[in-house]
Amino acid sequence: MATAFYGQAVHPIGATYRRTTAAKPPISSLPRPFLSRNRSSSARAGHRSLKWALGLSLVDRQITSPPDERSAVELVKFLYDDLPHLFDEQGIDRTMYDEKVKFRDPITKHDTISGYLFNIQLLRRLFSPDFQLHSVKQTGPYEITTRWTMVMKFALLPWKPELVFTGISIMGVNPETKKFCSHLDLWDSIKKNDYFSVEGLWEVIRQLRIYKTPDLETPKYRILKRTADYEIREYSPFVVVETKGDKLAGSKGFNDVAGYIFGKNSSEEKIPMTTPVFTQAFDPDRSNISIQIVLPLEKEFDSLPNPSKETVSLRNVDSGIAAALKFSGKPTEERVIEKEKLLRAALLKDGLKPKEGFMLARYNDPGRTWSFIMRNEALMWLEDFKLD
Repeated sequence: MATAFYGQAVHPIGATYRRTTAAKPPISSLPRPFLSRNRSSSARAGHRSLKWALGLSLVDRQITSPPDERSAVELVKFLYDDLPHLFDEQGIDRTMYDEKVKFRDPITKHDTISGYLFNIQLLRRLFSPDFQLHSVKQTGPYEITTRWTMVMKFALLPWKPELVFTGISIMGVNPETKKFCSHLDLWDSIKKNDYFSVEGLWEVIRQLRIYKTPDLETPKYRILKRTADYEIREYSPFVVVETKGDKLAGSKGFNDVAGYIFGKNSSEEKIPMTTPVFTQAFDPDRSNISIQIVLPLEKEFDSLPNPSKETVSLRNVDSGIAAALKFSGKPTEERVIEKEKLLRAALLKDGLKPKEGFMLARYNDPGRTWSFIMRNEALMWLEDFKLD
């Protein structure tokens, strides 16, 4: 069995690398990541790089037996169990990798399991990565693809910047050993994923910039995907105290909602401050705007005291998927509307469905924070999002 590319066949991982003529296969036989009509940049780069991966990870013999479906199922299960240990004390099981496993990402390459494990330990020491595995599936006769998110904090810099990468790993399986013999990482945020990618290096550098995020509780979310323009986040439910505002970048009503957490409520309870402060437009004309403070997660809705002012109310915000565009500087009304348009255009271009309305998240006290290190975010809730 062979995996075909544009009329030529490349024998699967583990077979002798040689080209033969072959009929172009039906599209259903191509690996699933490359079937989407609106393919992501990383998937397009993956189509090119997969040819490289297939050629890199071959052993010197002809494979005559068909793929072992049972082995593939077992390897998928193994990765679901093993990869969550990528950066913890336990680590991954090196016995499931060939000694000469080929690893590539846009800025790193290793040709042995020892080099691969060294890279993992280096990342662990410098960045304390939080690795989140989203899916594992077989995508070819001797190929398994994973989707993941990795959030890292660079502790060596005083401001401890957070770096976020999402993408897929295409893992080749050696049919002889039933072990992994190649590992190719493709990042969602860049177009040129081949090693060595200057675009990939710049992607790392630009995430080292300074954003000041106060050491306060924030709504809980996990990042599902990060492109060059925005993040896709899955938010857990949270509660806000809100009142009517006037502009997205305005502060009208802030003293009323802040007063609630400072004790202007039915039990005169003082509630810890959180971040960010949200302003939300519920309609395209921005005629209906509220200003909101998120309440601590430990506070259950039914146990919260009632606001003292009739114009202030409490509201449950359900879990959901949102797109976020981060930016610094003073969030003027004109600039915020510009970011709204940029975000909506980027989402529509990528085939996503932003809901009506818009949110601005402001994380900093404008009177105490230099504008160039302010953290602001433009957010939109999404409909029918599925992580491919």
